[in-house]
Amino acid sequence: MKGPFSVLEFDGFDATASQVAQVHALGKRAVCYIDAGTWENWRPDAKNFPASVLGKADSGWPGERWLDIRRQDILLPLMKKRFAMCVRKGFDAVDPDNVNGVENRTGFPLTTAQQLSYDRAIAALAHADNLAVALKSYASQAKALEPSFDFVVDEQCVMYQECSSFGAFVSHAQPVFDIEYTKTLKFCASLPAGVFGIAKHLSLDAWTLRCP
Repeated sequence: MKGPFSVLEFDGFDATASQVAQVHALGKRAVCYIDAGTWENWRPDAKNFPASVLGKADSGWPGERWLDIRRQDILLPLMKKRFAMCVRKGFDAVDPDNVNGVENRTGFPLTTAQQLSYDRAIAALAHADNLAVALKSYASQAKALEPSFDFVVDEQCVMYQECSSFGAFVSHAQPVFDIEYTKTLKFCASLPAGVFGIAKHLSLDAWTLRCP
């Protein structure tokens, strides 16, 4: 885990407290990856999600289905337990994924207002556990959500030409991390000031290239 990085992200379920402690021993911070917007059939708590909140498959990701984020009464207690797991393992922050269901074919008639309400509730849960919280790949509503989130983890903002959408975070000195699924660092020249970039394989294995 040595290298020119200050933050390392782990899958919240797969990581161990020992791994998180190793990150801290290096003077670095650990982020807990948790899916907040889709259901994953292999997770140990998958059976706790009722069928009524499971929507269409998340295209390209076998075993995942979109969640009905309108049902905060069902989903927030489940997410609270996931965040508590992150806390027990010693994580500093949480990266709740798929918080932009309204932009996808979920099978539910979601509105932007409902999505923003859910996302803000997710951020509040994290803060209640003293966890910093990342906004994940929801560029179109980044400005609206900036007051509720502490930093950004975005996927392919260069490819989708949306890096400038995170300007509210940059102007408040909140980190913006961009992941491009490519094998070169040619994209780095297109990153605006304040956005930190890395190249990764889509499989999210250990291989990484970091923008200078």
